[in-house]
Amino acid sequence: MLGLIRSRLLLAVLVAALVWLAWRELRPRTPFADPPALLTQVRQLQQLTTVRYTLQKIVGIREPKLPVGEESILLIMQAAVEAGVDLTNLQERDIVTRDGTLFLRLPRGRILNVIVDDKETKVWDRQKTWWAPWIPYSLDLEQRARLAGREAIEKAAADMGIAGQAERNAESSIKALLALAGIRNVVVTFGGS
Repeated sequence: MLGLIRSRLLLAVLVAALVWLAWRELRPRTPFADPPALLTQVRQLQQLTTVRYTLQKIVGIREPKLPVGEESILLIMQAAVEAGVDLTNLQERDIVTRDGTLFLRLPRGRILNVIVDDKETKVWDRQKTWWAPWIPYSLDLEQRARLAGREAIEKAAADMGIAGQAERNAESSIKALLALAGIRNVVVTFGGS
């Protein structure tokens, strides 16, 4: 919930900065004032989160033991994956007005955060070979399973197209909010800075 509030607040600040820029740039016979200051304010937003997926993965790891036997773990992991655009490298050339149109070039959408839900992440099963009871449990097997689960969740989100969804959401949100401010000619592209 806090992440969603933070995301909406960041989006509102970005849009306010863009509305101000567009208003200053598009009004008749008014020169653009202080683009470096505006870019500094937009860059301070850092990351604009526009989409969040909640995913669950089952991860199994087997570790052979020497001289004989093995240990295994089965982990059920749940995590929230947040994606959006990173505004820290936005440049002056990424915000341009020409012929009454605001052209905004944003960085490509990407995964920004993977937040593991420890309450919903559980070890489902952990075993070692029954006929080798003298072999101790591995102290880091669960940690390795958690790392593998995190990577699997991040890959699954990427395969589901979370970065593209983040870009589409960022574009539609920015255009809708700028339209409310009376700025209808907005072209958003991705691949900037």
